[in-house]
Amino acid sequence: MFPVVDVKEHEFFNQCNWSHKDKIPGDTMTWLEWILSQSLLRIAESNPQGMDGFWLQKGTTLLLRLLKSLQEDVQERAATSLATFVVMDDESANVDPARSEAVMQNGGIRMLLDLARCSRESAQSEAAKAIANLSVNTKVAKAVADEGGITILINLAKSMNRLVAEEAAGGLWNLSVGEDHKAAIAVSGGIKALVDLIFRWPAGTDGVLERAAGALANLAADDKCSLEVAKAGGVHALVTLARSCKLDGVLEQAARGLANLAAHGDNNDNNAAVGQEAGALEALVQLTSSQNEGVRQEAAGALWNLSFDDRNREAIAAVGGVEALVALVQQCLNASEGLQERAAGALWGLSVSEANSIAIGQGGGVAPLLTLARSEVEDVHETAAGALWNLAFYSGNALRIVEEGGVPVLVKICSSSRSKMARFMSALALAYMFDGRMDEVALVGASSDSSSKSVNVEGARRIAFKHIETFVLTFSDPQMFSMAAASSAPAALSHVAEAVFIHEAGHLRCSRSEIGRFVSMLRNPSPILRACAAFALLQFTIPGGRHAVHHAGLLQEAGAGRVLRAAAAATTASIEAKIFARIVLRNLEHHQLGMST
Repeated sequence: MFPVVDVKEHEFFNQCNWSHKDKIPGDTMTWLEWILSQSLLRIAESNPQGMDGFWLQKGTTLLLRLLKSLQEDVQERAATSLATFVVMDDESANVDPARSEAVMQNGGIRMLLDLARCSRESAQSEAAKAIANLSVNTKVAKAVADEGGITILINLAKSMNRLVAEEAAGGLWNLSVGEDHKAAIAVSGGIKALVDLIFRWPAGTDGVLERAAGALANLAADDKCSLEVAKAGGVHALVTLARSCKLDGVLEQAARGLANLAAHGDNNDNNAAVGQEAGALEALVQLTSSQNEGVRQEAAGALWNLSFDDRNREAIAAVGGVEALVALVQQCLNASEGLQERAAGALWGLSVSEANSIAIGQGGGVAPLLTLARSEVEDVHETAAGALWNLAFYSGNALRIVEEGGVPVLVKICSSSRSKMARFMSALALAYMFDGRMDEVALVGASSDSSSKSVNVEGARRIAFKHIETFVLTFSDPQMFSMAAASSAPAALSHVAEAVFIHEAGHLRCSRSEIGRFVSMLRNPSPILRACAAFALLQFTIPGGRHAVHHAGLLQEAGAGRVLRAAAAATTASIEAKIFARIVLRNLEHHQLGMST
């Protein structure tokens, strides 16, 4: 009836005065509804240009009237049309906001939910699909939730009809994007229904599995819901998919779900639970070599989150994680920014361990991390700088960074990145590299390894020190620091601490060896390194920081108070180094009082 060409909006449809339908004979009305439902569906599927005015002024109203037809096939075609005409791009699932809101404003959500509650499975499926697509729009999603749609979709997700369950899971996937809807889905039993779906259908049904895994992944991003996902068997369900499914869409959502479950390490035990699930770490490591970039990205993200747990970190390495992630970071230099960030992040997490850090350096991880550190994308070079900071703690890696041309890379980040965290970590990496511990390795390497690259360590040291000093001075306010130096009042130091604190640095957790290294730097002959060490310890001990109490305890164990007092009183120290050391002493007193009360 309607070829795929531009449609004249004011021809057939405008002549159809639906308000007089009671005067149309029954058979004619039946035929007219049937023809209209077929025609509108064809137009929706072909999505011709120039139809916005029609859909907003006439088409939506027609479809909603057809939704109330006594003919079951007409109802279902109307629901299918509503599911179809709002989608502007099948690949990206973009939904036209005006069209979807027109459905909502004309009472379409209630009509679709009523249809979804009928006994016909074919109608349930089409209604659930329409609700799912419309719910991409956040305003419509709220209307669906307000009208009781969450409970209806959860009930449909329990259906033994795969198509019904699949579309219902899709609706829950889209609704679970909204923070306001996650708790409602959990309270209404949606998490168990989604977990059950994964085990109900065989591995070949990619649609239902991808939607169920996607919904669980969204729910797992919420701290409280993530606990419910774990209690309902969600860890086992997602790991089962990651181990056994061959479909990229399913694997991507399963890996994303595991990544989100593992992202709440400070608040619950899910990180450890994922790591302890049989086959979880092996599956994620294997997925880093997938041909699908989305799968690789989510798997790397999951391993990054999991690596924050000490046991997981070593277990990932034991199943080949270091080699797999070094290979991934080598291969992703031209990939998406998201994959680059997660690949570097996973190596950052693993490199906390001495054995892993050395293995990453020996396995070829330094060069690709330096390439990522050159990225203009803030998240990418910040994450790469974090990994390089960890690697630089060990002298062999520090020398590799120098040999691979890493000093200019770190200097550039230190001096010009818009990320304070990136600048901070690159300065710390440079401090590790040139605090004297690398010198012996450099001398041995130069005399014994004919393949060692020739480097001017002293020249590199001078460049590094210059930029470390410049970095520290960017946090200095002469007037504020002079007032703090001349005053014994706590408020003066507090003003400085507030001004120089890098909030993201509060998330960094240092080991006993790292804290000891900074304490040693406070005794270094270089006033630049002493100032850098005091600045770092200030960041790590600021009250309220996630790991401040941990760091304060390590400093107490190391007897750092005496060293800090000496640094604060040193006549050769800069005013910045003295003030920073005094603030660290104040922080330690604060934490000591807190532990004694």
